[in-house]
Amino acid sequence: MPFDSKVPGVTILGKVTPQQAQEILTPEALLFVATLHRTFNATRKTLLQKRVLRQQQIDQGILPDFLPETRAIREDIAWKGAIPAPGLADRRVEITGPVDRKMVINALNSGAATFMADFEDSNSPTFDNNLSGLVNMKDAIHQRISYTAPNGKQYNIRKDGKVATLIVRPRGWHLDEKHVLIDGEVTSGSLFDFALYFFHNAKKSVDIGIGPYFYLPKMESHLEARLWNDVFNLSQDYIGMPRGTIRGTCLIETIMAAFEMEEFIYELREHSAGLNCGRWDYIFSVIKKLRQNPKYVLPDRSDVSMTTPFMDAYVRLLIKTCHKRG
Repeated sequence: MPFDSKVPGVTILGKVTPQQAQEILTPEALLFVATLHRTFNATRKTLLQKRVLRQQQIDQGILPDFLPETRAIREDIAWKGAIPAPGLADRRVEITGPVDRKMVINALNSGAATFMADFEDSNSPTFDNNLSGLVNMKDAIHQRISYTAPNGKQYNIRKDGKVATLIVRPRGWHLDEKHVLIDGEVTSGSLFDFALYFFHNAKKSVDIGIGPYFYLPKMESHLEARLWNDVFNLSQDYIGMPRGTIRGTCLIETIMAAFEMEEFIYELREHSAGLNCGRWDYIFSVIKKLRQNPKYVLPDRSDVSMTTPFMDAYVRLLIKTCHKRG
């Protein structure tokens, strides 16, 4: 039997376990997903089309550069991003991994300052993996997560309170969640992942002394960061949470984003948790975006280290930008 969402216009096509239905795909949560979809999905699709048009310009020889229309933002030294939120002041050691239950427990217990729980690159996005991951996130935030291995070994969250601050990475704007239709339209993987995590865990995360924190991957324009900021504002208003409680760290992992670092922080401002480098995706982006330009053929990837001039320049600019904006 297909899963009955009990929400008009929302159709779930994938298989759902009783636990996933009870814990995650509640009518109230799905209504929130539908609200975000109906408000923002048209903008998302427009921005994805802008990526296609930008690629056509690059293929014609127009290289990425700093945007003249945002020069005033870069030259205004007065504005700052938000000060670090609780649990995010020290991020010198950060562990990352998929939202597998055992992995989540081990990462939280690892002694790292923060843990990026990943619905994106390190997670195979089957419907069951995503829903099970959301169950695991809810159990982690509500401090009841445990796991019994096939050999009988028990895994539990450490009792001394020294667990890593949880930061969730939803899928990028370009990815769909094909198992969920809203008004007959496939919804965004980003909005699906974000909405269900936020709806079930935002208030509890504040109760335990942190907040709903996110990594924002694969963006290619500050307008895509602006869309996230709009999503954050509506979401906080929806559940009665003060604006600025959500924090988002922008991953600078595309060549386009490297030229809009200050604009990313500016767009998120009160929701900004800074920037981070994504090495392998950045190299991939250079290869993909400049694929028609013979001047930008790269050697074997083992030769493209972080000391390679274009990689070193990108890292130094990111650090300089974050320090400049507080």
